[in-house]
Amino acid sequence: MAVGIGKSALGGATLAARRLSLVLPVVLLVAGIVPALPQVPAHDPDTLDPTPPGSVNPEPLPPLENPNSPKTPAKQLFARRLTPFPGPPRSIGGYADGCLAGATALPIDGPTWQVMRLSRNRNWGHPNLIAFLERFADNAKKVGWNGLLIGDMSQPRGGPMINGHSSHQIGLDADIWFTPMPDHVQSREEREFSFPADIVAKNQQDVDPEVWTHTHTDLIRTAAQDPAVTRIFVNAAIKKALCRESGPDPTWLAKVRPWYGHAEHFHVRIGCPPDSPACKSQPPVPAGDACGHELDHWIKHPVLPPLPSQIPKKPKPDIALAALPPACKGIVMAP
Repeated sequence: MAVGIGKSALGGATLAARRLSLVLPVVLLVAGIVPALPQVPAHDPDTLDPTPPGSVNPEPLPPLENPNSPKTPAKQLFARRLTPFPGPPRSIGGYADGCLAGATALPIDGPTWQVMRLSRNRNWGHPNLIAFLERFADNAKKVGWNGLLIGDMSQPRGGPMINGHSSHQIGLDADIWFTPMPDHVQSREEREFSFPADIVAKNQQDVDPEVWTHTHTDLIRTAAQDPAVTRIFVNAAIKKALCRESGPDPTWLAKVRPWYGHAEHFHVRIGCPPDSPACKSQPPVPAGDACGHELDHWIKHPVLPPLPSQIPKKPKPDIALAALPPACKGIVMAP
């Protein structure tokens, strides 16, 4: 990681209340083509998508009382698998309803990257994603970005997560912070408790000129021009800045889609690998630079989710294992 009415209009106290409410675990599907006229999502961690601190001594999840029950949420099963499913790599299902076999871990330290929030154990992906991140990190260095800070990728066996995302399930998504890598190898405490830079202005209408640099444009352009990448999700204000600074060839902008949140990181998605016939591809992004009417609507009508209702709503049922591709059961239930 992988924000909507302008902050100034809401007033400081109201905005603070909304920001605090968004720290609660909630779900948003970041899948498919972004709609031209966005609707207010249900409480969505990516609307302001704070990156919560981790822990240097994470407690293991307790054993499930009945893991074989069809009522057990799939996210609880996948969260308890700390190692990948052995065998050849396979991305199975869709970005928001699938799983992953033969995953590879991105090393936590590389010459041009460092992994953040190690306690989450989400630095796993299909080997194609690992290869892309290593390649992108090297290319980002060439355009003046000191190195990548990598946020959430996938769990060891993919699948739904107990917090933070609805996508990232098949090892083909990665969140990259808008903060460059420091010149030293970070301690565990730094990785768990530091926060990425918010580069969107307080009024949500543009980027913050005190934080934004043209190197941010170069960084995202470099990712978008990689043939493996199919989509990049950013805040609409960031997309606006990219449209302004795109350069003589704006074709790469088609891959960059405005979405809720993503003021502190951008979300990169690569396509289905040839070795994964059960992977569900998304339709190609529409032609054009996506800098016109669609973006105008996002900028003119930024959206925050409503404040929590005084009358509690019945929670939406969690995704059951039966709702995922059949192969996912064997993957998550294997020791």
